[in-house]
Amino acid sequence: MTVAQNKFKERDLTKGNVTKSIWLFALPLIFGNMLQQLYNIADTLIVGRYIGADALAAVGSSYTLMTLLNSIIMGLCMGSGVMFSMLYGAGEQEELKKSFVQSLVFTGLFAIVVEALSAFFLDALTVFMNIPESIVDETKAYLSIIFLGIIFTFIYNFLASILRAIGNSLIPLIFLMFSAGFNIILDIVFVLYLKMGIEGAAIATVAAQFFSALALLIYIAKKIPDILPQKRHFHIELVIMKKIISFSMLTCIQQSVMNFGILMIQGLVNSYGVAVMATFAAAVKIDSFAYMPVQDFGNAFSTFIAQNKGAGKMDRVKEGLKSAIISASTFCAVTSLIIFVFAKQLMTIFIDSNEIEIINIGIEYLHIEGACYIGIGCLFLFYGLYRGLGKAGYSIVLTILSLGTRVVLAYALSPIFGITAIWWSIPIGWFLADFAGFVALKFVAGINLDKKISM
Repeated sequence: MTVAQNKFKERDLTKGNVTKSIWLFALPLIFGNMLQQLYNIADTLIVGRYIGADALAAVGSSYTLMTLLNSIIMGLCMGSGVMFSMLYGAGEQEELKKSFVQSLVFTGLFAIVVEALSAFFLDALTVFMNIPESIVDETKAYLSIIFLGIIFTFIYNFLASILRAIGNSLIPLIFLMFSAGFNIILDIVFVLYLKMGIEGAAIATVAAQFFSALALLIYIAKKIPDILPQKRHFHIELVIMKKIISFSMLTCIQQSVMNFGILMIQGLVNSYGVAVMATFAAAVKIDSFAYMPVQDFGNAFSTFIAQNKGAGKMDRVKEGLKSAIISASTFCAVTSLIIFVFAKQLMTIFIDSNEIEIINIGIEYLHIEGACYIGIGCLFLFYGLYRGLGKAGYSIVLTILSLGTRVVLAYALSPIFGITAIWWSIPIGWFLADFAGFVALKFVAGINLDKKISM
């Protein structure tokens, strides 16, 4: 490591015990994203309990759309973060700071465009999502406010990608902790006490997003100014810009395709009526919260891979892959057991126990998904591996394979077998993509788990 790198005083993932390095870096990411999920869970819990099933269905559909839009922003930042990690691992401080500037220009403008287009096409989006007429107004009211937070989501994720690329995953977690608590407090105040309805829940979420973005910006400026670009770095460099666009867009496409497929499933679910929509809204929150840790573990694994790729330590990449597979599989097995056994109790957190129909549909969903988390866990690792190696294009292939299978099976079989076919199509897509990811280890990644690295 160079002297320039030592100034950052962050975690170097190219040294030390592999498993320990990955987990110490991953844990703040895991806890951070779980806290980020509290934004949406707080909305779902309070809206479902204190406003009603229609409002819950509106928030649930909005959540799926916002996951898609946020995935575009997060994908851009994650893609840039891979390049940041490689440059950091290689000790290229000047190139690293230049890449910060190029990424800020490209991803920042992209985020502004996403926010503007989302607001402009709000009516068209509600039609595309098959939102029932009875909740169209509530959905629009919620989304028109939530869209304002897209720019704050970008700022936070861009700054977090910088810190995580140089090995600091703890600080983003700390600010998310405060932000999540702030969100919950505002939810209670606006919805329960001020009776602001679904708009109050939206305002609470946007305010919390603003807080986390502002706090992280102030922290970096005050505490670690050494990582910030200087005046000489603020100009367009086409060579670096092209690399940033390549890394960012490939990851953005991968994230967007994944969540666009989920949005299409949401549209199919919406066609079954408000009761099934409410079920899906609650069950997906439980589902997402259950496997969110392994998704973040995959993102941390991607940074580990990128730093070691930049440092030329491919033996460490191979060792890290083996360790990650064992860790993710163990976690998924335990989580599957918990979700399967306690499906009913988890559903009643969000849904009144008298709503028997909704709870029973949710139990069926969680029993099917809950038995198959190892499929999504391994898939997240493959995403992280190929992205970290600079082969994000293959992550897109895996995503299209997984989501394409899911969407085709759901739309083809649900008219025959009902909503159960929608639930089963999801894990089938996971396992098919896992098979492709494993087969590609040798031919795309140059990794043979039984032999020395051929790359």
